[in-house]
Amino acid sequence: MTTTRWGIIGTGGIAANGASAVHFLPDAELVAVGSRSQESADRFGNKWHIPHRHPSYEALVHDLDVDAVYVATPHPFHQAHAMLALNAGKHVLLEKPLTINAREAEELIRLARAKGLFLMEAMWTRFVPANVKMWEMVRSGIIGDVHIVIANQTFDLPYNLEGRLYHPDLAGGALLDLGVYPISYASWLLGKPSGIQSQAFKAVTGVDERNAVLLSYDSGASALLTSTLRSPAPCEATIIGPKGSIRIHHPFYCPAKLTIDRPGQASEHLEIPYEANGFHYDFAHLQECVAKGLTESPVMPLDESLQIMKTMDSIRAQWGLKYPME
Repeated sequence: MTTTRWGIIGTGGIAANGASAVHFLPDAELVAVGSRSQESADRFGNKWHIPHRHPSYEALVHDLDVDAVYVATPHPFHQAHAMLALNAGKHVLLEKPLTINAREAEELIRLARAKGLFLMEAMWTRFVPANVKMWEMVRSGIIGDVHIVIANQTFDLPYNLEGRLYHPDLAGGALLDLGVYPISYASWLLGKPSGIQSQAFKAVTGVDERNAVLLSYDSGASALLTSTLRSPAPCEATIIGPKGSIRIHHPFYCPAKLTIDRPGQASEHLEIPYEANGFHYDFAHLQECVAKGLTESPVMPLDESLQIMKTMDSIRAQWGLKYPME
């Protein structure tokens, strides 16, 4: 069994989830971390027992012991940090959203393909066992063709106008941080939308605090999607077809329970727990793909990640929301 040696860019909460995920995999080893300071790298390294601690991201990507890099910095820096790793010859698992807009995504994808290196948006939602089961059931036709997808990413997060989520210079707002989940879910099930309608309530900083999106498709299907920073409610999804529905229980982005309802039949409840923190599934997927010689994922393809960015660009354009760095 070949061991993949991982490096992590970033030392925040998401990076910690990634570190835990790598430690859970028997064929993975966390060998390096890169931060903006030696102190931060050492602190993270001590916590997660990482032997190589680098005071810069550049040093991390040039570590000869690193095979693949997990980019866990905020999304305004995704493109630059992923490009650092690709230019250093490393495979990349990149936190969602892939970038802040489609232009950045196109440039990044072009580089990965030119280098012949693996790049994937870390949409762990697609790899969690309950969602894999949902996908298999939908593909089997258990509820017929999908007519409607409803998905809500609704949180009540700390109201801090100085924080990242409310900061335009850090591409804040609900859409890119949270809305990418329901939009990616709809893309997974229904593909590219033919129509987009949306509205947003903006915070005083100008970013979207909550939003609602209606996507329409050439098939006649629709997706009703919401994301919010300050509206507590279950993060659930429902997939509706002519033969019934599948409810993905809270939290739909990492569920452990499904309910299938079909006319004339009792509700079917499936308990499908995930292991550890659930993050390790997409790390394992990258390793499997690379072992097969693949440079793109068949589950989270780069062209689909690009299309999702285009959809979010169109949504923001409807609101007149443009980030200062664009």
